[in-house]
Amino acid sequence: MTNFPIPDVDRVSAIIREVAESEILPYFRDLANAGIREKTGPADLVTLADEAGERALTPRLLDLLPGSTVVGEEAVSEDKSLLDRIHGDAPVWIIDPIDGTLNFANGRPLFAVIIALACRGETLAGWIYDPCDGRIATAVKGQGAYLNGQRVTVAPAVPLPEMTGALSTRFCAEELGRQLDERGRSLGPRVCLSSAAQEYLRLLDGRAHFSMYHRLMPWDHAAGVLLHAEAGGYSALFDGSPYRPTVLNGGVMLTPDRASWEAMHRHLFG
Repeated sequence: MTNFPIPDVDRVSAIIREVAESEILPYFRDLANAGIREKTGPADLVTLADEAGERALTPRLLDLLPGSTVVGEEAVSEDKSLLDRIHGDAPVWIIDPIDGTLNFANGRPLFAVIIALACRGETLAGWIYDPCDGRIATAVKGQGAYLNGQRVTVAPAVPLPEMTGALSTRFCAEELGRQLDERGRSLGPRVCLSSAAQEYLRLLDGRAHFSMYHRLMPWDHAAGVLLHAEAGGYSALFDGSPYRPTVLNGGVMLTPDRASWEAMHRHLFG
């Protein structure tokens, strides 16, 4: 149990929408002013919109919860020590101002804002907002998952050959990537959108059955894993242990239920 109140879900949603409207969307498809630059390589970008969005979100979220702190993707890229806050006792806002920056920079409307609230290694609430179509997914631990205010559940389990979803091998070892690519061919269609947020939204609205990720930065997955669980889905790290936002190594797989997870794990890794 937390010793602090979870801020009002709708108030956080309103802040996210306002910041997206004022700080992010004005740069979309305006490459001359977006200030795009590489962080670690041509597929890892940052724009002025990422930085402006995070700068605007940070004080407003801190004001909602006195004593809280922030772990933001762009701030951590400048100061890696800030990531240590996620292990502390203070509640921490985890911010990804634009998940899918590569899409954003190329004018593709496949990006979203992700916010999570965590404490002592447990995700307590999560938000994913798509500024292009206005969809917002919200969840508080133990209270269900909602998409535009309507409670949602994940797609029902289906046989492996009918399961569609995101299976990216971008961040895994080369040999494992070859194995997953080969064995993944016997699953249903793979839809990888270069945005974990968009892939989580597909899980929530029932268009996808599974997602698999090999890089576990908390701003990419803390909110999404909670949303998926609150919608009735099952997830675990590749070794079968529960996902926590403090885990930065390994991978996570999400499916409609535990039986599907175990069947997919045997198929892909066995």
